[in-house]
Parts: sequence; structure tokens; C-alpha cells
Amino acid sequence: MIEYKFAAGDKVALVANGSNVNVRPGIYTITRRLPITQIGCQYRAKSALDNHERVVDEAQLRRT
Repeated sequence: MIEYKFAAGDKVALVANGSNVNVRPGIYTITRRLPITQIGCQYRAKSALDNHERVVDEAQLRRT
């Protein structure tokens, strides 16, 4: 069974990859978990730099 690695309020580092060049790497705060899909776990995360909230894949996130 797939489990989430992060919870709302966690600070994480987002690492950009080739699949989404529009996402700015940096520190983000998880605002909420999204339902688990075939892709895996996804989250809504808010950037500390520009205050934009984005949907990010768990594979792009690292603990800070």
C-alpha cells in the first residue's frame, strides 16, 4: 500500500526535473495532500519565494 511521506505544514525542498521546467526549485510548505493516483502521491505546496501554490509529485520533494 502506498503511503504519504509528507503532511500538511511540512517544509520540503523541491528539486526540478525535466518533466516540469516551469516549477521553481526551492523551499515549499505542504498545504495539503491530494488523493493517491496511478502516478503516486501528490501534494499542493506553496513556495516560500513567490507564494504560488502548485501541485507537485512526491518524487520531486526532499526533506529539509
